[in-house]
Amino acid sequence: MPHDVFLSYAAADKATAFEVVKGLEDHGIRCWVAPRDIPAGSEYGEQIIDAVKGCRMFVVIFSAGANASPHVRREVERAVSAEKTIVPFRIEKIEPTGAMEYALGNTHWLDALSRPLGTHIATLVATAQRMLGGARETVAGPQAAGVARPSIVVLPFNNMSGDPEQEYFSDGITEDIITDLSKVSGLFVIARNTAFTYKGKKLKVQEISQELDVSFVLEGSVRKAGSRVRVTGQLINGKDGGHIWADRYDRDLTDIFAIQDDITHAIVEQLKVKLLPQEKKSIAQAQTGNVEAYTYYLRGRQFFHRHSKPYYEMARRMFAKAVELDPLYGRAYAGIADCDSFLFVGYHADVSLDGILAMSARALELEAGLAEAHASRALALSLVKRDEESTAEFERAIQLDRNSFEAHYFYARACFTQNKLERAAELLERAADIKPDDYQSLAIATAVYRTLGRQPEVKASARRALERAENELKLHPENARPAYLGAGCLIALGERERAREWLSTAIAIDPDDEMTQYNVACAYSQLGDLEAAFDLLERVLPKATDWLKSWINYDSDFDPLRKLPRYAKIQQLIQHA
Repeated sequence: MPHDVFLSYAAADKATAFEVVKGLEDHGIRCWVAPRDIPAGSEYGEQIIDAVKGCRMFVVIFSAGANASPHVRREVERAVSAEKTIVPFRIEKIEPTGAMEYALGNTHWLDALSRPLGTHIATLVATAQRMLGGARETVAGPQAAGVARPSIVVLPFNNMSGDPEQEYFSDGITEDIITDLSKVSGLFVIARNTAFTYKGKKLKVQEISQELDVSFVLEGSVRKAGSRVRVTGQLINGKDGGHIWADRYDRDLTDIFAIQDDITHAIVEQLKVKLLPQEKKSIAQAQTGNVEAYTYYLRGRQFFHRHSKPYYEMARRMFAKAVELDPLYGRAYAGIADCDSFLFVGYHADVSLDGILAMSARALELEAGLAEAHASRALALSLVKRDEESTAEFERAIQLDRNSFEAHYFYARACFTQNKLERAAELLERAADIKPDDYQSLAIATAVYRTLGRQPEVKASARRALERAENELKLHPENARPAYLGAGCLIALGERERAREWLSTAIAIDPDDEMTQYNVACAYSQLGDLEAAFDLLERVLPKATDWLKSWINYDSDFDPLRKLPRYAKIQQLIQHA
């Protein structure tokens, strides 16, 4: 049954939670609360995910126990990702820390520090009735009482160039417009990760508006041909489908930043939103003044996210060209550092750790307030085991941009090598929510959940990862990574023969690739092909980095090997390779 409120709580606060549920439901506010609303025999993790996505308001019973609970933290992070209205109902005088601080720091708090709770629950009821029925408050910060900001979603602009490889350009323009509109305090803007779930879907504007509970929808298209570009934009009333504004821009490619700026200001003007002086200044600040450098940067980022050695190398060339064209382009320096980091970790490529540190430091020097730069710096620091500094940089990156995929994904990988598996799982789930087409985060999370003994979440994560890996393999059949990570998910789901087929595909695509060999060894170990797993590990380890050896130490895929005599040689290689 549809519900208005998802209620999150720590185990010690169960009695309080159900008292709050009763108070809300006595006033006709429908609640979802575990374990009451989890059907017998269903997957616990999947039910939680669906319930958070389906709620209109998220209430967390906040206490010391909730602040420390990884389960509550995951639920809160899911609510943040889904752009839900969040209300912490604080029953103990405790401030949020760590991940809870950045997730809840700017939300609308209700204190319920005294007993009985009746008066406080009445306040929560009134708050819920107001939020569910009218004025909105979001995780971006409370608005003045009774004032509702115009709400808008920017749908991914259609690539009209006739070349699927030009998607990076239309996606980049969409993301930049979302970023600029998000700087306007008078607007509520659906986050990029949510908006991009509608990419390629044939839905009517009114359906999308209703699903997201927004009043306005911006859609458009991009056609790039040589040195010319055509961009169209239409602002649509989500309630009746009527056009409020539309325009077409036929210009030189060098005018693309001006086009983005024109569209942003047109939306602000049409929705009668006042721009604050600092917001005008922030929107006017372009990441680079060189359109060619911008294009190379976007292409580099597209290649990087395919995560294989040839793509890292191509991405690095794109970022290097962007730096050549604009030596002050901070994002491009961060891209180079990221490519070198992954080439070093996975392939022991001929790159210098000092060079990676210097490149990431340059990115941060040029754009100190950029989450992407802090994430690159954190990743570089993690490679040289400067873990405290690395953690501080990752936390800063997330504080600057809670929707940064790189910050969450890189941070999760670093946590794994430090055996901080609970934190790694949280970050991987968040990364998967931020980037709806990413299969890697969920595939790695599947292995982490198995190590933690959280079997229901193993299968839930594996199913989601497999669906995404299948899509990626269709789009890029030349890339072995979705094949070997997908095989691991198939094993987790009990589809062993199909897993062997995917492994054969991965080996056929790239038999000499070190990461293919490593991950196929993981799968062979899980399938019981232990000698084949040993053979591959013994090929990989002599050239493995310290980082990869740290990963092996905590990789539960190799548990079947650890008690066998031959594993002594693996340990020697880990210590001396």
